[in-house]
Amino acid sequence: MSAEATEVVRLLTVRGQTLAVAESLTGGLVAADLTSVPGASKVFRGSVTAYATALKHELLGVDAALLASRGAVDPQVAAEMSAGVRGALGADWGIATTGVAGPEPQDGQPVGTVFVAVRGPSGTATGSASGGKVQALRLNGDRTEIRRESVRSVLALLLGELAGEQTGNERAQDTEQNGGF
Repeated sequence: MSAEATEVVRLLTVRGQTLAVAESLTGGLVAADLTSVPGASKVFRGSVTAYATALKHELLGVDAALLASRGAVDPQVAAEMSAGVRGALGADWGIATTGVAGPEPQDGQPVGTVFVAVRGPSGTATGSASGGKVQALRLNGDRTEIRRESVRSVLALLLGELAGEQTGNERAQDTEQNGGF
């Protein structure tokens, strides 16, 4: 259970919002991290591990022409995965990971190329989440390290979006829940 997963569950619980996850290179690690947090069932709707490229289209609605022309390791694919899982699982927020953990390059992309994405509810305060946000990563390390850092990065991206939207009322609720500190 990472600090990022704990904070995501806490913030979503305070807001009464839900989360769905679409994973490729992380193969279920994001979902595992989130569900290791006590109380995650209040906010976590589920996940789709679309490891095969065809499943990104079939299950998440990623544009088939986009996948055919650019491959699965692409920022627009990550964006469409996050939007697709949000819709498919009926969540307020959708996050996604796609990339190359190695040992070989994929779709013309070198090992360590990763895209993480978040898609939030329409009309969010910051504006970026409503249209989705994608972050490109160039990670070093072995396969395990790349996958772990991808999990941390997608949760950090979501936290950034959630923190950008936090209202005074949510801060007051959080302070109250923590004994006034």
